[in-house]
Amino acid sequence: MSDEYQIEIPPSFYALYSDARRRLTEPLAVVRARYEICEDLAHHLVEHGKTLLFSVHINEDEVLRRIYLGLQRPESGVSAPEAVWIIRRLAELLGWEAPHFDDGAG
Repeated sequence: MSDEYQIEIPPSFYALYSDARRRLTEPLAVVRARYEICEDLAHHLVEHGKTLLFSVHINEDEVLRRIYLGLQRPESGVSAPEAVWIIRRLAELLGWEAPHFDDGAG
């Protein structure tokens, strides 16, 4: 049986599910599923981020902060480390500077 998974998961996402010895803490299928959810969410948030920037007249940092706060809510369906990853990915997709997180997320 071959593994025909075609999506390349970046090391930054694997790190969310790896221990100090770089072994996955969840089954690979779970990591893949979570990556697809987080990547899709980051892409879906691009338009929302642009809308906030221009309609509410706030700066890029504030846009990312507000979206991050929304991702912190339990109903968002993502973990705290995933929320950080999504915001960094969103910043990358928008061509904005990624925020610094003081919570140990790097």
